[in-house]
Amino acid sequence: MLVMLGTALPVAAQTNLIGYWNPIFHEDVDERIPGPSIGDYLGLPITDAARLRAEAWDASILSIPEHQCKPHPSTYGFRGVGVLRIWEDRDEDTQQLVTIHTHIAWQEQHRRIYMDGRPHPPEYAQHTWQGFSTGTWEGDVLVVKTTHLKAGWMRRNGLPLSDRATMTDRFHRYGDVMTHVMIVEDPVYLTEPLVKTNGFLLQPAGTMTPYPCDPVIEVVRDPGFVPHYLPGQNPFLGEFAETYGLPRAATRGGAHTALPEFAETLR
Repeated sequence: MLVMLGTALPVAAQTNLIGYWNPIFHEDVDERIPGPSIGDYLGLPITDAARLRAEAWDASILSIPEHQCKPHPSTYGFRGVGVLRIWEDRDEDTQQLVTIHTHIAWQEQHRRIYMDGRPHPPEYAQHTWQGFSTGTWEGDVLVVKTTHLKAGWMRRNGLPLSDRATMTDRFHRYGDVMTHVMIVEDPVYLTEPLVKTNGFLLQPAGTMTPYPCDPVIEVVRDPGFVPHYLPGQNPFLGEFAETYGLPRAATRGGAHTALPEFAETLR
Protein backbone atom coordinates (compact mmCIF):
# COMPACT_ATOMS: atom_id res chain seq x y z
CA MET A 1 0.00 0.00 0.00
CA LEU A 2 2.81 2.44 0.84
CA VAL A 3 4.46 1.76 -2.52
CA MET A 4 1.20 2.45 -4.33
CA LEU A 5 0.73 5.74 -2.50
CA GLY A 6 4.30 6.78 -3.23
CA THR A 7 3.89 6.23 -6.95
CA ALA A 8 0.53 7.97 -7.11
CA LEU A 9 1.54 11.22 -5.48
CA PRO A 10 3.53 12.76 -8.37
CA VAL A 11 0.69 12.07 -10.80
CA ALA A 12 -1.88 13.59 -8.45
CA ALA A 13 0.24 16.74 -8.16
CA GLN A 14 0.14 17.43 -11.88
CA THR A 15 -2.25 20.10 -13.13
CA ASN A 16 -4.64 19.79 -16.06
CA LEU A 17 -3.84 22.61 -18.48
CA ILE A 18 -6.09 21.38 -21.30
CA GLY A 19 -8.49 23.92 -22.77
CA TYR A 20 -8.85 27.27 -24.49
CA TRP A 21 -7.22 30.22 -22.76
CA ASN A 22 -7.70 33.90 -23.56
CA PRO A 23 -4.75 36.22 -22.86
CA ILE A 24 -5.18 38.83 -20.13
CA PHE A 25 -3.68 42.18 -21.15
CA HIS A 26 -3.72 44.27 -17.99
CA GLU A 27 0.03 43.62 -17.64
CA ASP A 28 2.24 45.52 -20.10
CA VAL A 29 -0.81 46.39 -22.20
CA ASP A 30 0.88 49.25 -24.07
CA GLU A 31 3.71 46.98 -25.14
CA ARG A 32 1.50 44.04 -26.11
CA ILE A 33 -1.45 45.68 -27.91
CA PRO A 34 -0.49 48.92 -29.70
CA GLY A 35 3.16 47.97 -29.48
CA PRO A 36 6.20 49.60 -27.86
CA SER A 37 7.65 52.90 -28.98
CA ILE A 38 10.75 53.12 -31.12
CA GLY A 39 13.72 53.64 -28.82
CA ASP A 40 11.97 52.28 -25.70
CA TYR A 41 14.42 49.82 -24.14
CA LEU A 42 13.65 50.79 -20.54
CA GLY A 43 15.04 48.38 -17.95
CA LEU A 44 15.91 45.63 -20.42
CA PRO A 45 19.29 43.87 -19.91
CA ILE A 46 20.40 44.33 -23.52
CA THR A 47 23.92 44.33 -24.93
CA ASP A 48 25.40 47.08 -27.07
CA ALA A 49 24.94 44.81 -30.08
CA ALA A 50 21.21 44.50 -29.39
CA ARG A 51 20.86 48.26 -29.09
CA LEU A 52 22.71 48.81 -32.36
CA ARG A 53 20.45 46.32 -34.16
CA ALA A 54 17.32 47.96 -32.75
CA GLU A 55 18.43 51.45 -33.74
CA ALA A 56 18.80 50.28 -37.34
CA TRP A 57 15.32 48.70 -37.41
CA ASP A 58 12.61 50.15 -39.66
CA ALA A 59 9.02 48.99 -38.99
CA SER A 60 8.28 48.98 -42.72
CA ILE A 61 10.34 45.79 -42.98
CA LEU A 62 7.13 44.03 -41.92
CA SER A 63 5.56 44.98 -45.26
CA ILE A 64 8.07 42.83 -47.19
CA PRO A 65 6.30 39.63 -48.34
CA GLU A 66 8.73 37.25 -46.63
CA HIS A 67 8.13 39.02 -43.31
CA GLN A 68 4.33 39.33 -43.46
CA CYS A 69 3.43 35.81 -42.31
CA LYS A 70 6.16 35.22 -39.74
CA PRO A 71 4.82 33.77 -36.49
CA HIS A 72 6.09 34.97 -33.16
CA PRO A 73 8.88 32.73 -31.84
CA SER A 74 7.98 30.90 -28.65
CA THR A 75 10.17 33.42 -26.78
CA TYR A 76 7.51 36.06 -27.55
CA GLY A 77 4.32 34.30 -28.70
CA PHE A 78 2.70 34.03 -25.26
CA ARG A 79 2.68 37.84 -25.05
CA GLY A 80 0.65 38.10 -28.25
CA VAL A 81 -3.06 38.57 -28.91
CA GLY A 82 -4.20 35.11 -30.01
CA VAL A 83 -6.30 32.54 -28.17
CA LEU A 84 -4.14 29.77 -26.64
CA ARG A 85 -5.25 26.15 -26.98
CA ILE A 86 -3.56 23.37 -24.97
CA TRP A 87 -4.04 19.63 -25.49
CA GLU A 88 -2.22 16.36 -24.81
CA ASP A 89 -1.03 13.22 -26.61
CA ARG A 90 -0.99 10.05 -24.50
CA ASP A 91 0.18 6.53 -25.29
CA GLU A 92 -2.88 4.47 -26.21
CA ASP A 93 -1.79 1.45 -24.19
CA THR A 94 -0.23 2.97 -21.08
CA GLN A 95 -1.97 6.40 -21.06
CA GLN A 96 1.39 7.92 -20.19
CA LEU A 97 1.73 11.55 -21.21
CA VAL A 98 3.95 11.89 -24.31
CA THR A 99 3.43 15.43 -25.62
CA ILE A 100 1.71 18.65 -24.57
CA HIS A 101 0.73 20.89 -27.47
CA THR A 102 0.26 24.65 -27.33
CA HIS A 103 -1.31 26.42 -30.30
CA ILE A 104 -1.74 30.20 -30.45
CA ALA A 105 -4.25 31.38 -33.03
CA TRP A 106 -2.26 34.30 -34.47
CA GLN A 107 -0.12 32.93 -37.33
CA GLU A 108 -0.86 29.39 -36.03
CA GLN A 109 2.03 29.09 -33.56
CA HIS A 110 2.09 25.34 -32.83
CA ARG A 111 4.54 24.18 -30.17
CA ARG A 112 5.22 20.60 -29.08
CA ILE A 113 6.45 20.02 -25.54
CA TYR A 114 7.83 16.48 -25.20
CA MET A 115 7.13 14.92 -21.80
CA ASP A 116 8.64 11.47 -22.38
CA GLY A 117 12.20 12.25 -21.30
CA ARG A 118 13.76 12.45 -24.76
CA PRO A 119 16.99 14.50 -25.03
CA HIS A 120 17.39 17.73 -26.93
CA PRO A 121 18.96 17.31 -30.39
CA PRO A 122 22.59 18.29 -31.15
CA GLU A 123 23.51 21.91 -31.78
CA TYR A 124 23.57 21.50 -35.56
CA ALA A 125 19.93 20.31 -35.70
CA GLN A 126 17.30 22.48 -37.38
CA HIS A 127 16.16 25.67 -35.66
CA THR A 128 12.48 26.63 -35.89
CA TRP A 129 10.19 29.43 -34.73
CA GLN A 130 8.91 27.38 -31.81
CA GLY A 131 12.16 25.56 -31.07
CA PHE A 132 12.58 22.15 -29.45
CA SER A 133 10.85 21.89 -26.06
CA THR A 134 10.89 19.32 -23.28
CA GLY A 135 8.82 19.48 -20.13
CA THR A 136 8.77 18.14 -16.59
CA TRP A 137 6.47 18.60 -13.60
CA GLU A 138 7.67 20.35 -10.47
CA GLY A 139 4.72 19.61 -8.21
CA ASP A 140 1.74 21.11 -10.04
CA VAL A 141 3.88 23.46 -12.19
CA LEU A 142 4.81 22.56 -15.77
CA VAL A 143 8.44 23.52 -16.43
CA VAL A 144 9.55 23.69 -20.07
CA LYS A 145 13.04 24.12 -21.54
CA THR A 146 13.32 25.30 -25.16
CA THR A 147 16.35 25.31 -27.47
CA HIS A 148 16.94 25.36 -31.26
CA LEU A 149 15.12 28.62 -31.91
CA LYS A 150 15.38 30.78 -34.98
CA ALA A 151 16.61 34.33 -34.49
CA GLY A 152 13.66 36.32 -33.16
CA TRP A 153 12.87 39.36 -31.04
CA MET A 154 12.40 40.28 -27.39
CA ARG A 155 10.30 43.38 -28.11
CA ARG A 156 8.41 44.47 -31.22
CA ASN A 157 10.50 47.59 -31.83
CA GLY A 158 13.59 45.97 -33.29
CA LEU A 159 15.21 44.50 -30.17
CA PRO A 160 16.49 41.13 -31.39
CA LEU A 161 17.15 37.67 -30.01
CA SER A 162 19.77 35.46 -31.61
CA ASP A 163 19.47 31.83 -32.67
CA ARG A 164 21.50 30.96 -29.57
CA ALA A 165 18.70 32.10 -27.26
CA THR A 166 17.09 29.55 -24.94
CA MET A 167 14.02 29.74 -22.73
CA THR A 168 12.74 28.18 -19.53
CA ASP A 169 9.05 28.76 -18.94
CA ARG A 170 6.63 27.75 -16.20
CA PHE A 171 2.87 27.30 -16.31
CA HIS A 172 1.05 27.88 -13.01
CA ARG A 173 -2.72 27.27 -12.83
CA TYR A 174 -4.93 28.84 -10.15
CA GLY A 175 -8.50 27.74 -10.87
CA ASP A 176 -9.52 29.39 -14.15
CA VAL A 177 -6.44 31.63 -14.23
CA MET A 178 -3.04 30.58 -15.57
CA THR A 179 0.22 32.48 -15.11
CA HIS A 180 2.97 31.90 -17.62
CA VAL A 181 6.52 32.82 -16.54
CA MET A 182 9.23 32.97 -19.20
CA ILE A 183 12.97 33.29 -18.58
CA VAL A 184 14.96 33.97 -21.75
CA GLU A 185 18.75 33.76 -21.97
CA ASP A 186 20.83 34.89 -24.95
CA PRO A 187 24.64 35.15 -24.88
CA VAL A 188 24.56 37.52 -27.87
CA TYR A 189 21.89 40.10 -27.03
CA LEU A 190 21.28 39.80 -23.25
CA THR A 191 23.69 40.42 -20.38
CA GLU A 192 21.44 38.55 -17.91
CA PRO A 193 18.20 36.53 -18.09
CA LEU A 194 15.10 38.40 -19.24
CA VAL A 195 12.01 37.53 -17.16
CA LYS A 196 8.44 38.20 -18.32
CA THR A 197 5.03 37.00 -17.06
CA ASN A 198 1.72 36.64 -18.90
CA GLY A 199 -1.80 35.88 -17.68
CA PHE A 200 -4.52 33.71 -19.26
CA LEU A 201 -8.20 33.09 -18.43
CA LEU A 202 -9.85 29.73 -19.15
CA GLN A 203 -12.75 29.80 -21.63
CA PRO A 204 -15.09 26.82 -20.98
CA ALA A 205 -16.82 27.33 -24.34
CA GLY A 206 -13.69 28.44 -26.17
CA THR A 207 -13.00 27.73 -29.82
CA MET A 208 -10.39 28.51 -32.46
CA THR A 209 -10.52 29.30 -36.16
CA PRO A 210 -7.79 28.94 -38.82
CA TYR A 211 -5.43 31.83 -39.47
CA PRO A 212 -4.59 31.80 -43.17
CA CYS A 213 -1.93 34.27 -44.25
CA ASP A 214 -1.17 35.12 -47.87
CA PRO A 215 1.73 37.55 -48.45
CA VAL A 216 1.19 40.30 -51.01
CA ILE A 217 3.16 43.22 -52.48
CA GLU A 218 2.19 46.09 -50.18
CA VAL A 219 4.91 48.53 -51.26
CA VAL A 220 6.70 48.52 -54.60
CA ARG A 221 10.44 48.58 -53.99
CA ASP A 222 13.63 47.92 -55.89
CA PRO A 223 14.48 44.19 -55.90
CA GLY A 224 16.48 43.18 -52.84
CA PHE A 225 15.88 46.39 -50.88
CA VAL A 226 15.42 45.90 -47.13
CA PRO A 227 14.06 48.85 -45.08
CA HIS A 228 16.62 49.95 -42.49
CA TYR A 229 18.44 52.91 -40.96
CA LEU A 230 22.18 53.37 -40.99
CA PRO A 231 23.84 54.10 -37.62
CA GLY A 232 22.87 57.52 -36.32
CA GLN A 233 20.22 58.12 -39.00
CA ASN A 234 17.04 56.85 -37.31
CA PRO A 235 15.00 60.05 -36.74
CA PHE A 236 12.55 58.45 -34.29
CA LEU A 237 14.87 57.23 -31.53
CA GLY A 238 14.38 60.28 -29.30
CA GLU A 239 10.57 60.57 -29.54
CA PHE A 240 9.81 58.23 -26.64
CA ALA A 241 12.09 60.07 -24.21
CA GLU A 242 10.79 63.47 -25.34
CA THR A 243 7.12 62.44 -25.13
CA TYR A 244 7.37 61.27 -21.53
CA GLY A 245 10.05 63.66 -20.32
CA LEU A 246 12.58 60.91 -19.65
CA PRO A 247 16.37 61.13 -19.75
CA ARG A 248 17.57 59.67 -23.05
CA ALA A 249 20.18 57.62 -21.17
CA ALA A 250 17.45 55.77 -19.25
CA THR A 251 15.50 54.78 -22.35
CA ARG A 252 18.54 53.18 -23.97
CA GLY A 253 18.33 50.17 -21.66
CA GLY A 254 20.95 47.97 -20.08
CA ALA A 255 20.73 45.94 -16.87
CA HIS A 256 22.15 48.82 -14.83
CA THR A 257 19.20 51.08 -15.73
CA ALA A 258 16.82 48.85 -13.74
CA LEU A 259 18.74 49.32 -10.49
CA PRO A 260 17.94 52.01 -7.87
CA GLU A 261 21.54 53.23 -8.08
CA PHE A 262 20.93 54.36 -11.66
CA ALA A 263 18.78 57.23 -10.40
CA GLU A 264 21.80 58.60 -8.55
CA THR A 265 23.81 58.43 -11.77
CA LEU A 266 21.19 60.54 -13.55
CA ARG A 267 21.29 63.19 -10.82
